[in-house]
Amino acid sequence: MSEAKPGQMIEPPNALRLKVGGSRLGVIDPAAIAKAEAALKSLSCNFVQWLNDEIGKLEGARQTVHAEGPTADNLESLYLRAHDLKGLGTTYGFPLITRIAGLLCRLIDDKAKRLDAPVSLIDAHIDAIKACARDDIKTEDHPVGKILVQELEGRIKEFGA
Repeated sequence: MSEAKPGQMIEPPNALRLKVGGSRLGVIDPAAIAKAEAALKSLSCNFVQWLNDEIGKLEGARQTVHAEGPTADNLESLYLRAHDLKGLGTTYGFPLITRIAGLLCRLIDDKAKRLDAPVSLIDAHIDAIKACARDDIKTEDHPVGKILVQELEGRIKEFGA
């Protein structure tokens, strides 16, 4: 039996680490972070309007589904609007809207089953999102927010999504 030969480990250079400053996390300029946070805060006065604009787009997609029927294209548009809200709700200060939009996305995520999703359940999600924005229900800590999420999750489980 031959004796095992020692091996040599060759690690390629980490080009990204070199570009961000060489340390494990890189050099993060606290002043740049503070500047970014200040910029975000200065924009926060627009968040409610932007949120309402996104909800308006979702409502428009819903109206198209009601007017033309639930087609693959109409539900794809509605899914994309819900997905946008899933990503933006928390940024705009409404993590509950992110959660509800995420539930709606889960309901209609599978393109093969999307047309089977009950329109009434889609409507319930959109109505819940609109109610959260209208009544300033931002988190599940709010008693109405908690009930909304529990009810929607239960209905999705019944549907099997």
